Amino acid sequence: MNEQNIHVFAKWQIIEGELHNVLAYLPELAEKSTAEPGNLYYKVYQDNADPNLIMLNEAYQDEEALVAHRNSQHYQDIVVAKIVPLLKERQVMLTHQL
Repeated sequence: MNEQNIHVFAKWQIIEGELHNVLAYLPELAEKSTAEPGNLYYKVYQDNADPNLIMLNEAYQDEEALVAHRNSQHYQDIVVAKIVPLLKERQVMLTHQL
């Protein structure tokens, strides 16, 4: 990894009662995202205290790879169309490793 790599930290607060739906979409999302040429890793975590809080940690080779990810059919179909409507709050941080 180098200084051009983009690391994404996303925090999803899921609407009460919708966790099972979000969890059902995550395996396909992770599999297809990991298969993208510019993806370095795609990891999903669940908070121990609040199961409705999901954290994603992703890394991409560069901004071009991140843009390709966000424009991909699976991102649009799964994240934008299916998951985002089930979220109470969503925060996304784009970072680089020091």
